[in-house]
Amino acid sequence: MTACAPEALVADSRTARHATFTIAADGAYAARLNSSADGGWFPERWTLDGPEPYAVPLPGDRSEETDSQLLPLTDGRVLIARREDGAHRIALLYPTGPGTGELPLGTVESERLTLLPPAPCGRRAYALTVGEHSTQVWLVAGGDNLPRRVADVPGRCAGGAWLDREGRLLAVDRTDIEGTGRTKTVAVDLGRQGEVSPLLQITDDSDDLLLLADADSGLLIVRSDAPGEFRLGWGVLGSHRPVRFPESLHPEGALLTPFAVQPGQMLLPESCAVALHGQTAGARAGGAWLGVWRPMQRELRRFRAPAGWLPGKGVWTREGEL
Repeated sequence: MTACAPEALVADSRTARHATFTIAADGAYAARLNSSADGGWFPERWTLDGPEPYAVPLPGDRSEETDSQLLPLTDGRVLIARREDGAHRIALLYPTGPGTGELPLGTVESERLTLLPPAPCGRRAYALTVGEHSTQVWLVAGGDNLPRRVADVPGRCAGGAWLDREGRLLAVDRTDIEGTGRTKTVAVDLGRQGEVSPLLQITDDSDDLLLLADADSGLLIVRSDAPGEFRLGWGVLGSHRPVRFPESLHPEGALLTPFAVQPGQMLLPESCAVALHGQTAGARAGGAWLGVWRPMQRELRRFRAPAGWLPGKGVWTREGEL
């Protein structure tokens, strides 16, 4: 089955802040920026695990900037990162009757900060800041002495995917800015003072990026130009078998972006289903569609995009709902 946001969520293109719609680790909540009647912006928390999705506004004393970042925790609070005066101020928002409660968590002294995807535990939150020669990983919620730097990774890092259910192993796409200029995915062990180890290195001369990782099955979905052009491929965490680039993940005239993976397939990567946002190249209307793919089936199933779907946003529950 497919669960979608109601059409009202996307009826107004001015308020449909697709890029800010972030879903919590367990799929129970989501958060986005919405616009007010006076043209300002305010955080909004969505509850997704009930009979019908509904929103709770979390407005503050003033309008938010459009580059404020949101991340919902599994306890219903929403983390916000606000860029102010060359730094980012971190806080937790929560509803308090007619108003909004706010718990300040501190400041990260960096103008360039990116919140990482929700940690699997749902209680912690992390962020990346990019320096001149390295990238820092920060714990910004769910611990002591916040915000706290927990890793320093040489090079310029982006992306982010969790490789385990404990939220200890973080994968990031690292660009070697002082050497080859190539981008490779590395694993950062947050339980060992940010120890860095290679994760994807298909060839010496290729850019290898991790798009999606499933901690249960070990399935990895990657994008690499190792085949001669950028293509989607799949591999298995910890396996010595090479990454495969099936033709089913390279449909003519379409761009595929994976956004959700079927959980609970313990050590069964070839049986694990992947949901993809398909975009037909050059199509202006009706070009988006939903794809479902499994390594063992070796074919891509296409479905009409559900009404009200925010393209590329979704979560696969353990009960089988997408």
